[in-house]
Amino acid sequence: MNDSAPYGTRHAIPSPWLAWGIGALLLVVVIGLGLSIGAVPIAMRDIVDALRGIGDPSTIAIVRDLRAPRVLLAALVGAGLASSGGALQGTLRNPLAEPYLLGVSGGAAVGAVTAMALGVGQPALVTACAFAGAAVATVVVTAIARVVGGSADTKLLLMAGVVVGAFANAAILVALADAPPERLRGALFWMMGSAADATWPAVARCAGALLLLGGVLVWRARDLDVLSLGDEPAAALGVNVDRASRQLFLVASWLAAATVAAAGLIGFVGLVVPNIARALGARQHRPMLLMSALYGAVLLVAADLLARTVRAPADLPLGAVTALVGVPFFLLRLRRLAA
Repeated sequence: MNDSAPYGTRHAIPSPWLAWGIGALLLVVVIGLGLSIGAVPIAMRDIVDALRGIGDPSTIAIVRDLRAPRVLLAALVGAGLASSGGALQGTLRNPLAEPYLLGVSGGAAVGAVTAMALGVGQPALVTACAFAGAAVATVVVTAIARVVGGSADTKLLLMAGVVVGAFANAAILVALADAPPERLRGALFWMMGSAADATWPAVARCAGALLLLGGVLVWRARDLDVLSLGDEPAAALGVNVDRASRQLFLVASWLAAATVAAAGLIGFVGLVVPNIARALGARQHRPMLLMSALYGAVLLVAADLLARTVRAPADLPLGAVTALVGVPFFLLRLRRLAA
């Protein structure tokens, strides 16, 4: 592969191994802080004992039933969003692509919120509805781009994604129009992203989706490498461009849908983190996806820690915290691409 990054940054640190080491260290630190900091501060020694089931029963309950699933769910959601964003950027050869901006997350939210508004309480069914919504949004975005431009042009896909995302927000509000006040408040807060209601079954479902769908993306990373060269070179190397693009787009969309079902709408993680991974030296897609998963976990655990401590005891919407980082980053990247 050519060492130049066709749609990413051209500058990298001297050793990617340093980036891996820093990312792993940061993940351990933010997980430790997430388990330790809260309304009841807990020392690291007591956290270790609580995870082993030793010590004060209330401390064990706080660590094992409240903080541990929340921290792990945030890490898994961050890893899934970052991996999905990296795959979408590779498929579309556009560093600004990500599930939230492409309308994929919005479509998943429509499916999940509609199910909740209709009284569906089983998490598995809500997740299935989120998958269906993401799949429909993917088809609609691609169809709009093809109708407008005659082909699935990447710029048209982004614009179509913005339109579908706006439509999804409107559809969600319609679905919640007759919902009871308590269900409306919970759904609206969920739309803005939150890991506050994390449970071990939710962690298990999200982990399964990440291993399965993220594993497929890592396995198909060579196709992403070839697609990044352009349609004609990819076809010359034996890749069916249209089929590979559709398949990768759909898998990445389903991975984003799994995160939406787990923690609601959280934007810009899939935009920011893959660009950081490429800046840290991960040029080919397999290491880039894996490094994105690592740093995505770091980012979202840190964001969730801020969300629940900045205005404690109130929880800030997790999606709002990530948007505070993502929107300036998006504008900066947009300015550089336009220059």
